[in-house]
Amino acid sequence: MSTASVSGGASASRKPLVIILAVIGVVAIILAILYLVGGSAIPSFLIAGSHVKHGHHLARGGVALVVGIAALTGSWFATKSRSS
Repeated sequence: MSTASVSGGASASRKPLVIILAVIGVVAIILAILYLVGGSAIPSFLIAGSHVKHGHHLARGGVALVVGIAALTGSWFATKSRSS
């Protein structure tokens, strides 16, 4: 077993994680923008089941932004190769 096949296998097994984290990050940032813009920019399906129809948009936008940045950061760290 060579070291090339071991390192290639490790990066290949992380590929689905990187894709999932990147998609979650992008979607969360889009939602954050929609919440922070507020008003009629928010689609009705995002607030359909919510007991709070108006308000807390800044809090939800802030949380979505933090989640998006964290997911994109996690995706970036997962793509970095380990130097050893």
